[in-house]
Amino acid sequence: MSHSDPNCLFCKIVAGQIPSKKAYEDEDILAFHDIHPWAPVHVLIIPKRHIASMADVTEAEGALLGRMTALGPRLMKELGVTNGFRHVINTGPDGGQEVYHLHLHVMGGPRPWLKG
Repeated sequence: MSHSDPNCLFCKIVAGQIPSKKAYEDEDILAFHDIHPWAPVHVLIIPKRHIASMADVTEAEGALLGRMTALGPRLMKELGVTNGFRHVINTGPDGGQEVYHLHLHVMGGPRPWLKG
C-alpha cells in the first residue's frame, strides 16, 4: 500500500487539492461531510494513508480502524444526532464501494432517510 494514490478522489481531498467540509482531522484520520448525503447527517471517516478497501486491511491497521469507529459516536453527538446512527463500510463492487479508498460512512438524523 502506498501512502497516497494520485488518481484517488479521497487522497486528493486529504492533500487539499479538492475542498471538503471537514468534521474532524488529525495526523492519521480525516472526517468530512458527504456531498451526496443519504441521511440528514452523513460524514465519511477515512484514513489519510491510502488503503483501497477493507479487503486490503491487515491486523496492522487494527488500531487505526478502532479509532475511526470510535470517532463516529463523537461526531454524531457533536453534530446533534441524539436518536441513533449507522456505521457502514462498503467493500468491493458487490459490496457497493464506489470510491476505492477505505471509508466509513456514519449516518444519523431523523428518518426516513433517502437510502439505507
